[in-house]
Amino acid sequence: MLAFVLGQLLAWLYYFTHTGLSYSRSFVQSLILITVIVSMVMSTIAGSFVVAVGLMGALSIIRFRNIIKDTRDIAFIFSALVIGMACGSQRYSVAILGTGVIGSIILYLHLSEFGTHRPHNAFLRFRLRDHISSGHPVLKILDKFCSTHTMISSQGGDFGDMNVEYAYQVMIKNAARNEQMLAELEKIENIANVNLTVQEQLLQI
Repeated sequence: MLAFVLGQLLAWLYYFTHTGLSYSRSFVQSLILITVIVSMVMSTIAGSFVVAVGLMGALSIIRFRNIIKDTRDIAFIFSALVIGMACGSQRYSVAILGTGVIGSIILYLHLSEFGTHRPHNAFLRFRLRDHISSGHPVLKILDKFCSTHTMISSQGGDFGDMNVEYAYQVMIKNAARNEQMLAELEKIENIANVNLTVQEQLLQI
């Protein structure tokens, strides 16, 4: 029961602090089950070397085929394993104190956004029926919202098509203003297909 309660606390912490794109309901439920199952394993093998060896051999046939996409998920799995081992070996104070310490660290890392890289590196693509020169409205908007911007490609359309497809690498000052930047760009005459891809978000897919 203690393993179930602490495992559920760990699962709620994962649910509350998760910010990636690979959220899975089954993974959250697995955190609770792993904690309880490992607790049962530790209770089963306690004081019996023969049972421990036999159980180890039985568990070795299990093959985990799911790929863990986020290294943070692996940390939660190990936390569930350790909490379950502590409960199963009747080290209840270690289980309770360890869950509290781990939970506090998780909340600190989440609320402080520790490790977040700023400014954000992004790619901006759009089509424009015009050539961009000094003083163009596009450059003025990029100067306003980006610390740096570099044109990496400009590709003309087919014969008779006056549209030019531009690609810029930009360093965004404030990611919260991305929608405002896109809205101002879309107001420019003869611009179309404005697309912004933030590299950090893309790497989470």
